[in-house]
Amino acid sequence: MDFAEIIFALFIVVVAVVSLLSNLLVLLCFVHSTEIRRQVPGVFTMNLSFCNILITVLNMPATLVGIIRKQQPFGDCACHTVSFLETFLTANTMLSMAALSIDRWIAVVFPLSYSTKMRYKDALIMVFYSWLHSFTFSLTALLFSWVDYSDVYASCTLQPSEEGSDRIKFTVFTVVFHATSFMLSLLILCFTYLKVLKVARFHCKRIDIITMQTLFLLVDIHPSVKQRCLAEQKRRKQRATKKISIFIGSFIICFAPYVITRLAELLPFVDINRHWGIISKCLTYSKAASDPFAYSLLRQQYKKVLVIVVNRLLRRDLYPSSGHNSSLDTENDYCLQRIS
Repeated sequence: MDFAEIIFALFIVVVAVVSLLSNLLVLLCFVHSTEIRRQVPGVFTMNLSFCNILITVLNMPATLVGIIRKQQPFGDCACHTVSFLETFLTANTMLSMAALSIDRWIAVVFPLSYSTKMRYKDALIMVFYSWLHSFTFSLTALLFSWVDYSDVYASCTLQPSEEGSDRIKFTVFTVVFHATSFMLSLLILCFTYLKVLKVARFHCKRIDIITMQTLFLLVDIHPSVKQRCLAEQKRRKQRATKKISIFIGSFIICFAPYVITRLAELLPFVDINRHWGIISKCLTYSKAASDPFAYSLLRQQYKKVLVIVVNRLLRRDLYPSSGHNSSLDTENDYCLQRIS
């Protein structure tokens, strides 16, 4: 192992630990909170965390062993299984993030009809499609023997056979797979979150007008209070843009390098460097560690559930009661207040 591979190995270990703990916390919140289980987004979040946990305990160790040993980490049967799961789980996580963005778009843009447009049954249908879509491509790769160890990525992953005619089929399969998984999810994320951002900015503008009118009427108000109000206006606008940027930006940063690399290597004159292949693979793994924080654990509702669990373990009250209404973090989490 050279120095770069040591860094890659340490990175995967850190990502695996963070991913496993954070995704288990999300599932713990789902199990302990009836309120979270009743909500439609909880279905998508649970599916996303479940897939991330499987990636963490199956695919990340396989890549880690591949980096250390510089050869296929397991026997052929086990490697084919890991490769099958990698294709299945990666596509499933992408589609789960797209489903979450659709849910937030409906909640923010159509708040009055949200309960009719996005029912629990609709969420289960979307999850079922995600599983069917992912399973179809994974099974196709397995049946055509396109699952094997790749030294470029130090992973059991999609890998074409040596036959020339089969190479063309694999090229078509790879392009269609990434177009219907990565590109489709990215287009949905961009469309839905930009619509959400547009609505959030519109509401921010209305709030700003009301605030300025109030400040104008309160002529005797202290200058420091006016400054705080104006600063809050600026923060409100920045929060909306920041959240949308995190959702879309993290998706592009973590998945785009790997997808572009997989498409580029289809060209006969392109030779992918092993270090770059492992880096692009590590970036996809990092998404499994960041998803719980982006979609769940930083929300007040999940924090409160975790504190309740700690209370039960320590048999003491660590969460003093207040006048805050936690229901604002349930259905209202998907309206303007939580977006902006």
